[in-house]
Amino acid sequence: MIFIDGRPLMLASSSSSSPHPQGIEILNALMGHPTVLSSSHAFKDIPERKFTSSEESSSERPSQPNFVYLFQREYAAVDPAMVDFVGTDEATTCVGLAIRNRQSGMTSVAHMDSPDVVEIGLTQMLSLVVNNGSRAELDVHLIGGFEDAPAGVSNQVSRTGRPGKQVGYSLPLCIKIVESLWKRQEKFRIQTMFVLGHNTKRDAEGNAYPIFNGFLVETATGSVFPASFDGTSRCPDEIVRRIRVTACNDDPSWKGKLLETYDTLTDKFVVAPCCWSRHQLRIALTFYSLSDPEILFTCSTSPLAEGPDFVYNIRRTEWWWVHLGLQAVGLFD
Repeated sequence: MIFIDGRPLMLASSSSSSPHPQGIEILNALMGHPTVLSSSHAFKDIPERKFTSSEESSSERPSQPNFVYLFQREYAAVDPAMVDFVGTDEATTCVGLAIRNRQSGMTSVAHMDSPDVVEIGLTQMLSLVVNNGSRAELDVHLIGGFEDAPAGVSNQVSRTGRPGKQVGYSLPLCIKIVESLWKRQEKFRIQTMFVLGHNTKRDAEGNAYPIFNGFLVETATGSVFPASFDGTSRCPDEIVRRIRVTACNDDPSWKGKLLETYDTLTDKFVVAPCCWSRHQLRIALTFYSLSDPEILFTCSTSPLAEGPDFVYNIRRTEWWWVHLGLQAVGLFD
């Protein structure tokens, strides 16, 4: 169930009588709600935090804030007694979702990259945030995604809401998220919905870009800030985790699921394994012959909106992909 301003979300009269309204109707009702519009304006005015991990020694580490960073398709549930901040970035057509239990402060954040991971992903996110039988009040923040569809298309999406070049990738993902929240029994109280049109800016040629592609949650207070992370803070095990995002696509054990990265109870990063395939190794080898523009337009759902280090990160990830893959098949020592 979706609540806003302490009351259940009301839909237009044409859809309110239906027990199963379409996700696009729910999304439109939220995007145009005065409270969402107000919170979006306020969020847009918050200065973006530049997050950097300290390079200090481990003996000095206890004085540093403890944080959890999430890559694409990852999620983590964190205890405010152990973790100060949790966040993600590099989300262009992806959407960051944060859910916080007002009573306990337990906070779950995910970097959603496809409608296919939303339903099971929500169950994963809530497993340690909501106790069985609990009637917890859950604050919800959606940040990321922008109007990546061609001009004039975003308001004419089909009822199926499937992603692709014609309707974009952000819109179908947002539709699936709000539709899934609506269908669940928990009470989700929308606090921030900085997505799609609210998170879009355009250049002189009319090309669309996200205003923010990351955020940070302060677990003690539940405050949410726009944020970006540098190479020192996208950790630990950056390369392994980036490889896993691609490898999991051919691993049936991760079908429809978010990737597990952090153990809540022990406050440790535990990167759950996945299988890779020879098919993916062949693709990685192919990338070696591609130019930077070819990599950008092949690997990104939003080539014009990517950060300056996108191609660099792809190249170094694929280098390790190939190096480890050839070792595994006995072709490289």
